[in-house]
Amino acid sequence: ESLHSSIGLLGISAGSLLLAVHFYGLPRAAPLIPSTALGVLLLILSSLLAYAGIRRSLRNASLFSSLCLTMSVFWCGYGVVFILGGQGVLSDTGDFRNALVPGLVTFTLALLIIAVVGFLCREVVLAMIASAVSLASAHEVATHYSTAFGSSAVACNYMIVCLVGGYFALGRILYFLTKEKIALPGTDLAKTKTREQMQSTRGSMNHFAVSGLILNMLSASVFGCRLLGVTGKLFIGQVPWLWAAGIYQIGICILSYRAMDVLMATFFGFTSILKFAGGYCLLYPIWQPEAILFAVLALFLTLKSPVDGLYLLFYVAYCIALACCPKGFFEGGPQGVDVAIFVASALMTLIHLYNVKASAKIPTGKGAVKALLARSSFLKIREGADLHAPYLGYSKYADAEVLGYACSVLASFAITMTGDPQAPLATVVIPWVVVAGGILKLLGGSVAFARGKTLESSVFILYAVMWIIWGLTRYGGLYGTTRSFHAAVGIIAFMLFNGFIVFCTLFLNIAWFFYSLAFLLIAVSFLLDAIHALPAGYDIAATLIFGLVSFYCFLSALFNSIFEGSCLPMGRPIVQLSGVGGGMTKCLHLPARKASSVKRIADILKNGGTCGIPTDTVYVLVAACNRPDAVEKAHQSKRQAQDRPMSLWISSLKQLEPAKHLFAPLLWDFMEAAWPSPISLVVPRGEWVDFLGMKDSAKYVGTPQSIAIRIPDCSVTTHLIDLVGPIVVTSANPTGEADTTHHNQVYAKLGDKVDAVLCDGPSPENIASTVVDCTKIDSGNIGFFRVGIIPKSQVLQILEQVQKK
Repeated sequence: ESLHSSIGLLGISAGSLLLAVHFYGLPRAAPLIPSTALGVLLLILSSLLAYAGIRRSLRNASLFSSLCLTMSVFWCGYGVVFILGGQGVLSDTGDFRNALVPGLVTFTLALLIIAVVGFLCREVVLAMIASAVSLASAHEVATHYSTAFGSSAVACNYMIVCLVGGYFALGRILYFLTKEKIALPGTDLAKTKTREQMQSTRGSMNHFAVSGLILNMLSASVFGCRLLGVTGKLFIGQVPWLWAAGIYQIGICILSYRAMDVLMATFFGFTSILKFAGGYCLLYPIWQPEAILFAVLALFLTLKSPVDGLYLLFYVAYCIALACCPKGFFEGGPQGVDVAIFVASALMTLIHLYNVKASAKIPTGKGAVKALLARSSFLKIREGADLHAPYLGYSKYADAEVLGYACSVLASFAITMTGDPQAPLATVVIPWVVVAGGILKLLGGSVAFARGKTLESSVFILYAVMWIIWGLTRYGGLYGTTRSFHAAVGIIAFMLFNGFIVFCTLFLNIAWFFYSLAFLLIAVSFLLDAIHALPAGYDIAATLIFGLVSFYCFLSALFNSIFEGSCLPMGRPIVQLSGVGGGMTKCLHLPARKASSVKRIADILKNGGTCGIPTDTVYVLVAACNRPDAVEKAHQSKRQAQDRPMSLWISSLKQLEPAKHLFAPLLWDFMEAAWPSPISLVVPRGEWVDFLGMKDSAKYVGTPQSIAIRIPDCSVTTHLIDLVGPIVVTSANPTGEADTTHHNQVYAKLGDKVDAVLCDGPSPENIASTVVDCTKIDSGNIGFFRVGIIPKSQVLQILEQVQKK
């Protein structure tokens, strides 16, 4: 648990040591560390800090995560600027200063906010590190503008970080060497973990939002510093800050989906595109803003928190300012809005970070709009445990369809821009088509696939590939006479795929049918453009149609993710097939939350049926042991392989009490200590099997030498076994296929071979149980056939405790 904290803080200390050496040696004629080497080392450390911050944030260490991710993006952009300087790209006078200062200003303020919250919440070690790096950045800015400030002050601040890191390392070493008896103040992570776990139980919270807001400060700083005269120009040296922020923002978008925060994840997806476009405009000054999408998202985010909704309105103003292209006195309008975004992002960072850590909250109006809507009979906000439940499969991510549709809107309107044949790079296709229509749509397709939406994911991924290939083709100016035929062949292949998708969407809903059909018009325009036969205005009409259909789907997905009912429906299937719906009409699908459903499943099993049921891991197919015909049916329905034998499940050891004398005492005590849990114990086969009543069907369970037994850690399953008696179990999928992680998959995979399914939504885990070999436990040794959700160390610890007794 403490490994990632140790890696993170020691990584910050290592980077600080490098920078301390660099700034101490700065007055020398030849630097101690060459700029290129220093930049590469900082990039390596930034990736290490990103790993540590993400892993710890999944365990609710919000302040540590914010510090690690902030330092990671800081050193990422910082390192690339050093590399550019070392390679002679920043050769003009003042270029190095103009490149560094926007990032240094941002991280001076961001780290100061983290330090203030750290001191307020008594996280002294983290606060000291953040404040020291903040002071170092402030001193470095000062050295660029005044010769009165020497680089030694910067080095001293970085040495403070090294000393704090060394103190932390010493504290952790003593903690482990003394077996948790000695813990230096500020290095005992167990207390911090307990406190944050208690806070996390109060409600789910997006711990990554703070890092996303700091990235918004960074991109705003680049353009705001130019307006305020802090930097002399906008040029290629500032691109590393913008593109580093864009790359990290995509990561924050993904992690926000992991935190089940659809609205903030969509917002961060939008801002990541803005950052890529901002860096691109420093090379080729062309913009394609997205004001309407930000405005709609701001409206919905107000339902969550009015303060967050108002914050998004700054981006609406920013996009409008870019679209207007003001001249004369108002020419700096977009950069002025950037200054406002910088200040607003800093305030939002302070509010979010403090509210995550502190018990007393800064009011943001959270829940106020929800309370008003609670009185409305027309609009009801969706809430509850099933809010983000996937249709099929097991997914730890919220639905990304909203972002997928929004990317279609952006990409479709972006391709209406005409490119200059003499300068094919001077187009909007990289940020708005390749990044938005391609990369972020691939993200939406991946999440849709994990959530069991096979057709939707296939469409998103196919369209993403199309946007990327077309965008890079246009980016490289490959639409020449000699290559038109090759491009046309590829586009025709995509059209054939899309034709099949259009056919499939007939069975999905009306909106998806028009969505795929409209993209077919886009593909036709690509084809005609490739062979130089595009009629005037056709491409504009096609993109407008696709953009409007995508915008409706965007609004519909957004409405349906927030409100109950169908305010903006996607429509019904155009062609309705009989039997569609996970086999509901052919096979009993009963809700696991009802006791009557469990009793009905028990009756089916007692009468010789086979059923799919939920467990503490994945869904399984079961049959009653005292019904040999059912055991044989379960074996045949699975096409069970010899190396994957069926196992035995019980609800308590009392069901094996009559045969207790046939088990070794150590084995019995080990079973008693290990269960209930997702641990399957493979025990020697013996006369005790005869007590189960399987008769001749016993040959289908286990091997001739052994049988796997388990008591599942699932109240529904154990209650069912109490009603039926011991059951034989196998995974609810044909041999060799992936585990079944949703009740809708059971019938889809096994068909009429299953008599009923007990439905409990997505599995709590997508990892199978740990299988332990206990056939030689008398000698004190156990083995592992499979390491699943329970690690080896935990199983060995249980055995050690039993042996001590």
